[in-house]
Amino acid sequence: MAPSTATPPTFTRAVEELRAATTRPEITLEEVPAPQRLAPYAHAISGTVLRHGDEVATGRLILLHDPAGHDAWDGTMRLVTYVTAELEAELATDPLLPGVGWSWLVDALDGHSAAYTAIGGTVTQTMSTRFGDLAGPPPAADLEIRASWTPTDDDMQAHVQAWCALLASTAGLPPPGVTALHA
Repeated sequence: MAPSTATPPTFTRAVEELRAATTRPEITLEEVPAPQRLAPYAHAISGTVLRHGDEVATGRLILLHDPAGHDAWDGTMRLVTYVTAELEAELATDPLLPGVGWSWLVDALDGHSAAYTAIGGTVTQTMSTRFGDLAGPPPAADLEIRASWTPTDDDMQAHVQAWCALLASTAGLPPPGVTALHA
């Protein structure tokens, strides 16, 4: 007997939840091709944060599903993310920045009641200075957050909302309902 090619209902429901999520107006979500070799079933969305018309952060959220499960996942579903944003150069040298970046993810998940386990990842801060034929703009600094976690409930909208909150924090947006003061 050949294996079933039907998409598992659990994965179908999870994808529907991802698609149904709404976000704040500064964040645009769109479906993108998902990597095909990480799990039997995968779905991906990308997010872009605009502030005053400028792109200030981007990210990708991938939902993986393996009905057989993975010991490292501690489940059958896994969410994987990559978020990046440009920073002010002086922030990139702050030794506390990686811990703050990681707290944005954990606080967002906890704040949106997105139940999870087996969380792990990295926070990378980089500083680039251009020379020679590439000389030009002042040094550029970036923050990258790469992480994955296993959802322990079926509320994928909570996970998308948490991920959008991570994007907003990384982009330096104020919390919803708060207006930034300009000097």
